[in-house]
Amino acid sequence: MLEGMVIDGMDAPEDGTAKDHAAELLIRVASGDQAAFAKLYELLSARVFGLILRVLVNRSQSEEVLQEVFLEVWQSAARFAPNKGQGRTWVFTMAHRRAVDRVRASQASADRDVKAGMRDIGVAHDSVAEQVELGIAGQQVVAALGTLPEAQRETIVLAYYGGYSQSEIAALVGSPLGTIKTRMRDGLTRLRNEMGVTA
Repeated sequence: MLEGMVIDGMDAPEDGTAKDHAAELLIRVASGDQAAFAKLYELLSARVFGLILRVLVNRSQSEEVLQEVFLEVWQSAARFAPNKGQGRTWVFTMAHRRAVDRVRASQASADRDVKAGMRDIGVAHDSVAEQVELGIAGQQVVAALGTLPEAQRETIVLAYYGGYSQSEIAALVGSPLGTIKTRMRDGLTRLRNEMGVTA
């Protein structure tokens, strides 16, 4: 059944009767099934790499993070809760978090160097404060995303973290384009409300 899959959920009917193939594989991976892990890697690795590359830009760092993500998937698959969301969204969110962590680590190192240099020449370090504020805002977004219904969260994660267009998301999850647009609009409205941002 899985052999013919190219895009997870591409042939999923709107009535939701099709299973989440990534979730099925994650459940098997949690029990130590190496064949299921290989299938999951084959199913998602190209999209996960694309997501990471959009965040990091650097190809070799992205390859490293891809390996870290799938190592984490192997080690923590038992924590995946199929009743709380799609398998692919769980993996994409993990990948985005690791990519952002890598950016923050690189930025922190650069900030330390810049801060040391500024201290030497007596310049204020507003850019460091700005980076801290951006990090806090990013954490608030992740927390706010967690409050959204799964369908809205998945749509927003695929659009903003995965870089997919609304048409691509519709094809990927097997839902009409109008439904995706509604989920995106409603999800963004809820995010703004959750974060106290006025439109």
